[in-house]
Amino acid sequence: MNFQNKNNQFWPFSNSYLSLPNVFFEILKPEKIKNPKLIKYNKLLSQELNFNIEDTNLIKDLFSGNYIPDKAKTIALAYSGHQFGNFVPNLGDGRAILLGELAKQDGTLVDVQLKGSGKTKFSRNGDGKAPLGPVIREYIISEAMNALSIPTTRSLAIVSTGEKVFREKTLPGGILTRSASSHLRVGTFQFCQILNDQNKLKKLCDFTINRHFPHIKNKKNPYLELLIEVQENQTYLISRWMSAGFIHGVMNTDNTSISGETIDFGPCAFMDEYNPSTVFSSIDFNGRYSFSNQPGIAQWNIARFAESILPLINDDEKIAISQANEIINEYPKIFKQKWLDIMGKKIGIEKIQTSDEILINNLLNIMSKNHLDFTITFRNLCDKYITNENNNSEINNWKNEWFERINKQGLEFKTISTNMKKINPLYIPRNHLVEKVINEAINNENYQPLEDILEVINNPYSKKIDDIFYTATPNPDERVYQTFCGT
Repeated sequence: MNFQNKNNQFWPFSNSYLSLPNVFFEILKPEKIKNPKLIKYNKLLSQELNFNIEDTNLIKDLFSGNYIPDKAKTIALAYSGHQFGNFVPNLGDGRAILLGELAKQDGTLVDVQLKGSGKTKFSRNGDGKAPLGPVIREYIISEAMNALSIPTTRSLAIVSTGEKVFREKTLPGGILTRSASSHLRVGTFQFCQILNDQNKLKKLCDFTINRHFPHIKNKKNPYLELLIEVQENQTYLISRWMSAGFIHGVMNTDNTSISGETIDFGPCAFMDEYNPSTVFSSIDFNGRYSFSNQPGIAQWNIARFAESILPLINDDEKIAISQANEIINEYPKIFKQKWLDIMGKKIGIEKIQTSDEILINNLLNIMSKNHLDFTITFRNLCDKYITNENNNSEINNWKNEWFERINKQGLEFKTISTNMKKINPLYIPRNHLVEKVINEAINNENYQPLEDILEVINNPYSKKIDDIFYTATPNPDERVYQTFCGT
């Protein structure tokens, strides 16, 4: 990619969203800030995005929103959404502006968006800003997800704004530069649904198919195929979340990406102790988005997506509903198979059998009953044990059944263990560690702990020397029971 200097108005981004009807976005520029400071720049990701510039001042200006050429058209996207089950028609990017798209070396387009860059017409009563703490959290968690091979948006840069953001208390401000396969959400289609304009709906669906699923555009019914593809992506994504003990926290339809990537890291976390009822959102009073509810919520969200594209599936609404239901009713079976496949691999089973579901669920019940750490338990299994406690008959009986099962594969345990260690991480960004990193950044402007935790989580399967700090579970006074989205 060739860059010119600032005086020649370089701009590396294209923007295919501008081909959509203008009701889907607002053209505006980010608010300028007085004292931006580049805290973190993801050089490896920038290389993947074919975005190779070394001038840190230029990077700082670009990713603070301070350098936007006059002719550039940056946009905030419109969408609706079900938030905790309640439909909100006018949401949209209230604190995010899409700079545009970069093309990877294979030609794939990737969105680049500033988050925390100021007010848009979708801000409602918000200030359009982001506190630095949640920006750091999203950077850490999204990079950990990527290292764990879980589909995710990525973080390209952190900029501190030098401004104060007012929430429950005064906090330093920050801007996250986020990359994504796209920012199309289920809520984007719900927004189109309330427009009640089939021509606009068709343009949105065709844009989505060309962007993400070009292999289906010549199918007999590409819009029904679109539903199948979205469901396929979501079942895979949620199965990966569940296998890692990850809780998104706010699985609203506006936080459900059409591409199947994890998006919008607000009140999210990886579990410590295994408890299927675990909730991390500070406002999820009824446990709608608890760990165990995530598969069902994803299916519910897909049903909302199906409703929004019914007019294109078939002109006859009854037939369209029947065709959509036939697909959505397959969700539990598709999800279970994906989940069983990955959970089987976590306990050393390469080819899952029907009876293995009982073995997996019995282990999870033991973990829940004995308050065992999710990540540590599966990693311990790689070395043939669950806990250091040897007098628990239930655990010992399970281990005997497990040994019998994995021995049927005809492989040495050394081989099985090696494969298990490729899927069971040693390191996750535990809540108490992330909070320590954030506190050091905010209170002491010390960003070394951020660098340290990123080095560990970017290689989550390989043991480090003196890693006790990163593998230790939290003390009772360190446990984080709620996380917040930063708005």
